[in-house]
Amino acid sequence: MPSPRTSMGRSAARTSSATCSTSPALGSARFSSVGDVLSLTAAEPHNNIMRVTLQALAIVLSGAQAVHTMSWDEALALPSEEAVKLALRTQQIVAYESGVTRTADPLGGSYYVESLTDELEQRVWDLLRKIEDNGGVVSGIEDGSLERTIAEAAYHQEQQIETGERVVVGVNRFRDEQADEQEMELLTVPEHVRDRQLAGLAKVRAARDEQAVQQALAAVTAAAAGAENTMPAILDAVRAYATVGEISSALAVVFGHHRPLTAI
Repeated sequence: MPSPRTSMGRSAARTSSATCSTSPALGSARFSSVGDVLSLTAAEPHNNIMRVTLQALAIVLSGAQAVHTMSWDEALALPSEEAVKLALRTQQIVAYESGVTRTADPLGGSYYVESLTDELEQRVWDLLRKIEDNGGVVSGIEDGSLERTIAEAAYHQEQQIETGERVVVGVNRFRDEQADEQEMELLTVPEHVRDRQLAGLAKVRAARDEQAVQQALAAVTAAAAGAENTMPAILDAVRAYATVGEISSALAVVFGHHRPLTAI
């Protein structure tokens, strides 16, 4: 679940007094927040409705101006229309029925929230300094240290769930064995939709200028091999009706394909 407050809002509050004298807009921190899809479970997935509700409430209490809530069935498949509508209704009920939007900072003055914010901010700065001391973000990506840090955090959380230290209702506690036998209607893509997309792709490939496509893809590879911005070449390839896969393959000639560097 997202933290009730964010360091972004905290930092803005600390600097607003210094910036509002020149530009009031600089004292406002506008940000959006998205619910945590990783906390959704495939076991007893209807429990995700309550999880999403708590996430939406926490986002509003944090002061975010924009909220995105996950659908309860996203742990199993792409969300169905019904699940998407329920996620929207969750936001609307929090906004119009809970009363939390009647004040700009419902948790203002809470010692516990302030202490959590300070702790979060300190941990963020510690992590940023560690990355900087190790040579920066680019170096961390190249040597795999950032990827390992993320993987280790995920592994540690999974260990907590396996041992029961972190309770996940319906997964490692209060599990209903009969729930696994319940059938649910999930979003499925009909075969005719796939066939229609394939037919459309074949039609585009048959009608496009193949020579122009190959020239554009070669330009993408050349841009990737040099020091110039690759985006203009990619846009030219799109205008020539090159596919996403073809453009990715042109970039892969230089950059290769991602291979996980993690080893836990």
